[in-house]
Amino acid sequence: MVTAPLGLEPGRGRGGVVRLRTLIILRWLAVSGQIGAIVVASLYLQLEIELGLCVMAIGASVITNLVAIFVYPENRRLPEREVLVTLLFDLSQLAFLLYLTGGLNNPFALLILAPVTVSAMTLRTSSTLFLAALAVVLVTVLAVFYLPLRNENGFVLRMPQLFVLGFWVAMIIGIGFLSIYASRVTAETTSMSQALLATQMALSREQKLTDLGGVVAAAAHELGTPLATIKLVSSELVDELDDPDLKEDAELIREQADRCRDILHSMGRAGKDDLHLRTAPLSSVVQEAAEPHSHRGIEINYDFSPRTGTPPTMPSIHRHPEIIHGLRNLVQNAVDFAKTRIWVEARWSDSSVTVRVIDDGPGYPTDLLGRIGDPFIKRGEKRERDESRPEYEGMGLGLFIAKTLLERSGAEISFANGSDGSASSGNARSGAIAEVVWPATAIVEDRGETSRALGENKPIPI
Repeated sequence: MVTAPLGLEPGRGRGGVVRLRTLIILRWLAVSGQIGAIVVASLYLQLEIELGLCVMAIGASVITNLVAIFVYPENRRLPEREVLVTLLFDLSQLAFLLYLTGGLNNPFALLILAPVTVSAMTLRTSSTLFLAALAVVLVTVLAVFYLPLRNENGFVLRMPQLFVLGFWVAMIIGIGFLSIYASRVTAETTSMSQALLATQMALSREQKLTDLGGVVAAAAHELGTPLATIKLVSSELVDELDDPDLKEDAELIREQADRCRDILHSMGRAGKDDLHLRTAPLSSVVQEAAEPHSHRGIEINYDFSPRTGTPPTMPSIHRHPEIIHGLRNLVQNAVDFAKTRIWVEARWSDSSVTVRVIDDGPGYPTDLLGRIGDPFIKRGEKRERDESRPEYEGMGLGLFIAKTLLERSGAEISFANGSDGSASSGNARSGAIAEVVWPATAIVEDRGETSRALGENKPIPI
């Protein structure tokens, strides 16, 4: 007839911290529930309970809370060691109250699962195993040793031994199952949150680079005419001036105008993010995505062609940062594991656009093929590829980012192997295959947009 004095801030990862104020508030609620349960059992149900010892157990929780309030600031966050000590205290206090109130014959014994479950969601595996083992020991002890509950007539309230045994088995199974389940769910949630954060950072970086390129492109575009005028006038002055000093100054002006043009050109691709190139041919976008990896010693072969029955005119697609960065990650993964070359294919039809990235490497591990695209994939054994490239520590995060960004742009992405991973010739497309398919309506420029005036370039918002 007790309530669980536990409750920690949800969503914390393993090794995380718990806010002390949250623990204090929830423990006050637990103390209130425990007092209410004891009062109802004593006064309303007329059960004989060791009130002195029960008050002592509840008073220990009260004293612990008061000490925490006066010694520590409420916004303090407890490290893992202190959280474990707190859970040990709560588990012990709850077990002691159960000992005083019938052991496993008390239906509130189910609440002993709470500390272990919270530990699985908050602490490391070693701490959870220790707490779970202690809970199993306490449940076993409570099944045998306890003070029986008696009513006012002295009748002992006790379940049949078969029911007690079944309850004990259910408690042991519950401790194991809930610990494993909570642990796995929390670990997956934490890794997914971290991976999504990395994805957001990657997209933000790509967006900033695009905006920076747009600033440079706009500067090059807007300054092109005045620089050309300066160069033309300075060239005429060089031809017409007879004074050597003035002629030298005019030549310097012309050289500096050329230098300004070269600097603007070197800072970014001409026209990048210009209104005229917010869309670009499919081949240009694919090659732009792959370009950073074109000088890493792996040959990149491009193949752009329409599907059967489709007009040969290549579609223009939107140059979204998600598309460029996602394709770039796929190309990077192919280059990382290719032997000599990779192939980047693009096919289009009236209804869809498909891009495939293929390499001649060993392919994806067959045991992980179904999990490609999940973040932080752990490999159970050392592979030859890892031994040959010990500096490479793949966790699947790059492919997760690519998959997330491309799906955000409306694509469906799938992964496969060209063969079973056996040795193959350098020309065989036998390695990993990543296929991205967009509906044409998701990325292809509307044909009506090409005939509409774009208007003046707008400043990039800051």
